[in-house]
This record gives sequence, C-alpha cells and structure tokens, in this order.
Amino acid sequence: MLFHWFLAAIHLLAFALGFWAVLTRGAALRTLAAGAGDMRRVLLADNFWGISALTLLVTGAMRAFGGYEKGTDYYLHQPLFHLKMTLFVLILLIELAPMVTLIKWRIASARGTAIDMGRAKLYARFSHVEALLLVLMVVAATGMARGVTFG
Repeated sequence: MLFHWFLAAIHLLAFALGFWAVLTRGAALRTLAAGAGDMRRVLLADNFWGISALTLLVTGAMRAFGGYEKGTDYYLHQPLFHLKMTLFVLILLIELAPMVTLIKWRIASARGTAIDMGRAKLYARFSHVEALLLVLMVVAATGMARGVTFG
C-alpha cells in the first residue's frame, strides 16, 4: 500500500515539475527571442521538462498497466483516461519541433557555433500551450480518481 501511495505521489509531483518547467522554458525562450535571455536557463528548464515527461510516462504506465492501481480494465474503459492519453499525445506531437531544435542548439552551443533563434518565440508559445494541456490532464486525472463516468 505504501508503494502505491509513493507511486501516485511521484506521478502527481511530476505534473507539478512539468508545469513549472514548461512555463519556465516558455518564459526563457520569450526573453531569448527578445535578445535578453540566457540559453542556459532555456536548456535547464528543458532538462526538467524532459525528466518530468519521462517520469509521467513511467509512473503512469506502472499505475495503469502494472497492477498498482485500479487495474488495466478500469483504465481502458474509462473515457477520462482516453482523454488524458490524447492530451499526452498532443503534448508529445507539439514537443517534437522544440525538442529537435533544442537538441540542435545544445550541439551548436557545445561546438561554439552560431545558434539560429528564429523560432524561439514560436516555441515559447508551444510551451505555454503544453502547460495548458498539462492542466487539462490533471483535470482528467482528478475525474478518473473520483470514478467520474459519462453516460
């Protein structure tokens, strides 16, 4: 029982970390686009965003399919679980372009070459959309925890 509680706590804390990280990355990208930002801040926030996403994926899979919570059958037949997973996939799809670009920026920074920040403002917007989708995931998760169903 304690491990179930621990797993749930880690899962929820990963949402909090992810929300902070993606908002921080968005703000850092916005200031970077304005010419006043710090690349290290962007990359550090991006690291935390990645850690939180991985933690959400692992702990979520353990909870839904590892026998630690209500059981796989419950989740697969729960509409809010499908909503939550759809939102997660949307976040992953939105994240593809910033992720690839930030990897390129890391490589360029390590090599000491120039970094094209032309899309920094766009990726700041993407980050803020991802933060909103995270909030919606939490709303769906709280409904699941309460056994909310439709129909």
